[in-house]
Amino acid sequence: MITIMMGYFVAFSFSMLALSWALEGGMLYPKDSPSRELKELNGLWSFRADFSDRRDQGFQQQWYSRPLRESGPIIDMPVPASFNDITQDAKLRDFIGWVWYEKEVWIPQPWVSASAGKRVVLRVGSAHYYSIVWVNGAKVTQHEGGHLPFEADITKLIQSSPMALCRITIAVNNTLTLHTLPPGSIQHKADNSRYPPGYFVQNTNFDFFNYAGIHRPVVLYMTPSAYIDDITLTTTFADNVGSVNYKVSVKGSSDFTVSLNLYDARSKLVATALGLEGHLLVPSPNLWWPYLMHDTPGYLYSFEVVMKAKNGSNQYQDIYTLPVGIRTVEVTKTQFLINGKPFYFQGVNKHEDADIRGKGLDWPLIVKDFNLLKWLGANSFRTSHYPYAEEIMDMCDRYGIVVIDECPGVGIKNPESFGEKSLAHHLIVMEEQVRRDKNRPSVVMWSVANEPASQLPAAGYYFKTVIAHTKSFDPTRPVTFVSNSNYSSDKGAPYVDVICVNSYFSWYHDSGHLEVIELQLNTQFDNWYRLYQKPIIQSEYGADTIPGFHTDPPLMFTEEYQKAVLQNYHAIFDKKMKQNLIGELIWNFADFMTAQSITRVVGNKKGIFTRQRQPKSAAFVLRDRYWKLANKTGMLPPLPKTHYL
Repeated sequence: MITIMMGYFVAFSFSMLALSWALEGGMLYPKDSPSRELKELNGLWSFRADFSDRRDQGFQQQWYSRPLRESGPIIDMPVPASFNDITQDAKLRDFIGWVWYEKEVWIPQPWVSASAGKRVVLRVGSAHYYSIVWVNGAKVTQHEGGHLPFEADITKLIQSSPMALCRITIAVNNTLTLHTLPPGSIQHKADNSRYPPGYFVQNTNFDFFNYAGIHRPVVLYMTPSAYIDDITLTTTFADNVGSVNYKVSVKGSSDFTVSLNLYDARSKLVATALGLEGHLLVPSPNLWWPYLMHDTPGYLYSFEVVMKAKNGSNQYQDIYTLPVGIRTVEVTKTQFLINGKPFYFQGVNKHEDADIRGKGLDWPLIVKDFNLLKWLGANSFRTSHYPYAEEIMDMCDRYGIVVIDECPGVGIKNPESFGEKSLAHHLIVMEEQVRRDKNRPSVVMWSVANEPASQLPAAGYYFKTVIAHTKSFDPTRPVTFVSNSNYSSDKGAPYVDVICVNSYFSWYHDSGHLEVIELQLNTQFDNWYRLYQKPIIQSEYGADTIPGFHTDPPLMFTEEYQKAVLQNYHAIFDKKMKQNLIGELIWNFADFMTAQSITRVVGNKKGIFTRQRQPKSAAFVLRDRYWKLANKTGMLPPLPKTHYL
């Protein structure tokens, strides 16, 4: 058996309350401040994939113990980026197992001195899916799961070295098992008359390519030895007074003071306080509003924490500033309310996916996507099917784009993936996700899974536990998961706050029959609401479309067919949004890569934009609809006709 898995042993009202954590330590995003410094390690790293039969040669030969170039051939690999599409090597594109990254960097001298009172941390934005990290040959951390950051305090290690040169080695394994998120399985092909010896394939139950590598920035950052470890902000609003409720944790000293300052968008001081826990009152606050719901969407205050500490004869100061949006979220039987006003999700599902870089963070692409969202008139998206980069989430906070923040719980189909081992990992993932995104005004709901086999008997206990656990860490937001099960047999639906339903009438069901959409969609909504009495989001719908394919009458895969699917769905949306429908999210924003199969022609083509972000005909249909909906349901005065087609 090929041991490629080495290392895996190895009416709801959500008032903003304080959160508590099972995970140790905070996960504040690294940034420069008067007391902190940042050194980005993005760029070219040395790279090698372990093609040995057991994928364990790197551990057997201890590649981490000396420069990677000394143990064999290396190639350049950009970070952040998926490694799959960078080379011309087909074996690397579909590689499953351990890959090794290495970079040598100089540590700034003021960081290294043991008497300087500094703390140095190595942080990885995300790597897929299991990572082990060494610094100068010493193991400093390991982490299970992709899409979320992890870090290690390396202060003592680098201060004990006579040189300030730091060699960072990261081994990453992209293997998926029935107990990972997302799950998968390794299938060994034993018939040597058909397959080479040791041949295996990675099976998955999700419809996107299993990109792998170091996908988000790697940084070194410095703080004082006594430092601000974590900040939790929640907000309420009543009687024209906003409240920013805060909880701060400090590490490295027991003798400290903490002061809090709140500044408006013009840097004017509006409130102050002292102490680790309390609240700041803001009369007549500027609320955080979604895009197209107010003439100044995404309004952010700056919450500044100033910590002064003593540790013996040493004195420290640490300053950290966090953006905060004052807003409330509430769910009734028929509505989703933001700041007490009905909010309708008119948005998209997306993927972190693009040519060459795969899922690697790419600033030009991020800015382009947000410009397209604004052009489209979209006010929201779901992070299908994993947490997106923190840099993307920052843009959502600033632009007023509302987010359903989904974990990597996609493809949970096998009964074994509902067992205790899988559940324990799922709970940790939700803790990590909430810890990272808890302070974001754009995040209004957590999603704990996409299209699981929620009809299985074990799914009831599983999702009851995951949802309750998520709420124990954040009682301020509703929780959901996205279902494609039958309404009458879904075991997890009783525990969600909002029903999210995926359906592809006339595509996967009754393929080519546009005439059934309205009847079947109407029945779908009626059945779900009658049983659960909860508001509903159409969380996916759509059709594959190859740009430039045209027929009349419409045929599947043509631009006309995609338009017709949307228009038939919209006819029912218009009726149901007057009752209990609170949102519609098209699948998908842009075409994206998938595994090779006879049902996918170089990826999934359900995007209203191509993978290169060029519009298909459906993009204009949706743009016209969204701007008209904003004009009809939003707080803005009538929009000029130039916004329409």
